[in-house]
Amino acid sequence: MTSIAGMRTIDWVDGAVEIIDQTVLPGELKILRLHTVGELVAAIQSLAVRGAPALGVAGAFGVALAARVHADDPQALAAAVHRIENARPTAVNLARGARRAAGLLRQGPQAVLDEAFRVRDEEIAASSAMAARGADLIVELCGTRPRLLTHCNTGGLAAVTVGTALGVVHELHRRGTLAGVIASETRPLLQGARLTSWELTQWGIEHRVAVDSAGPFLMARGEVDAVILGADRICANGDVINKIGSYAHALGARRAGLPFVVVAPESTVDLSTPSGDAVPIEDRGSSEITPWAPAANPAFDVTPHDLVTAIVTDRRVIRLDHSETP
Repeated sequence: MTSIAGMRTIDWVDGAVEIIDQTVLPGELKILRLHTVGELVAAIQSLAVRGAPALGVAGAFGVALAARVHADDPQALAAAVHRIENARPTAVNLARGARRAAGLLRQGPQAVLDEAFRVRDEEIAASSAMAARGADLIVELCGTRPRLLTHCNTGGLAAVTVGTALGVVHELHRRGTLAGVIASETRPLLQGARLTSWELTQWGIEHRVAVDSAGPFLMARGEVDAVILGADRICANGDVINKIGSYAHALGARRAGLPFVVVAPESTVDLSTPSGDAVPIEDRGSSEITPWAPAANPAFDVTPHDLVTAIVTDRRVIRLDHSETP
């Protein structure tokens, strides 16, 4: 396997957006250069770039591309921005990053690009802050040798560098206080088995990959001390939108009496969405599952706030089980 050390999931290099193509991992570490809005949108929809923080950066860089290509065509520029914002409907960061950059369009392409760099740098800083804050909380909840179960991929691949929930795992490992990790495989595209396992291997963290349906059983058998995962949107009431399977893990954690901790930047908190009922849930269609029968293939689910122990952001810890801490 090729090392990811020092690399960014997404960046702006010599007038184009460069991404790590997450669809070919772990077999190949491939860098894609995206020169047009169409190429970027295709990369977002194919999940070549994914993860809420990384999508926010993709949205901002996409508008920077559009500002250069359509500088003299306001109608085409507006259409390109709309296309970027709506490339995937569930994760709030994508549209939020695009709108931030689009707010500078009247000041010219360079101002838009500068704002996109600010979005990128804020997400990088947020990852480091979440890692430290989340590690402190896990030790408080579970003691100094936690065994953690995580879902989907929440490492540097999802967040430019470091990560959200997986950043906390890495920080605990760095401190020498991590006892073990179970990575849920995460259907339908195996982002846990392919991406999380690959990142954990890169970091030298011992782990096991578990089939998705095994998570609650492993909790019941006493093999897990806490569930820690990310979010694609956190609603005003604390409902968490995350990769399909998160809700099942939350139910398993509640039955086993385990903490269920969500780690996501403030940019993923969406106070304009009152609850999970108001969030459009993307369905990926049958082709990713089976070509011979219709399939239910929601990419995300909704974990009700009353199943969440705490939400960790780069600025605060929100304890939904009792109170908020600074």
